[in-house]
Amino acid sequence: MMICSACLLGVCCRYDGRSKPHQGVVSLLGQEALIPVCPEQLGGLSTPRLPVEIHDRRVLAQDGTDVTRAFQRGAQEVLEVARLMGISKALLKQRSASCGCGQVYDGTFSGIIIPGDGVTTALLKSEGIEVWTEESFPF
Repeated sequence: MMICSACLLGVCCRYDGRSKPHQGVVSLLGQEALIPVCPEQLGGLSTPRLPVEIHDRRVLAQDGTDVTRAFQRGAQEVLEVARLMGISKALLKQRSASCGCGQVYDGTFSGIIIPGDGVTTALLKSEGIEVWTEESFPF
């Protein structure tokens, strides 16, 4: 069983109101129980919503609104789901301010990618949960 970014399974929960289905992830459904989560929605943010990026350890919307607390709340909710279900692995959306693993956008909304983890990924890793992305998972 794995936690999985809901957008990778086709759920329309991304900031732009769309999904980002990934064929490899969707194909796992026949082999693995995937528990879909969207940390942003679990943190109380609406869909659609403004794009966000991490800047100086804060999560800021494109208009400058600080949404760090919502991202932290969503990360805690995802961790709680993992704990309740005894899940030790997650498959999350790369470069997301919530789910990015090893890569996130730099906070300038210019498309520049820098090393780093999203809020949910950082929390899950700190709790010993193994995090993969759609780009790193060995399908």
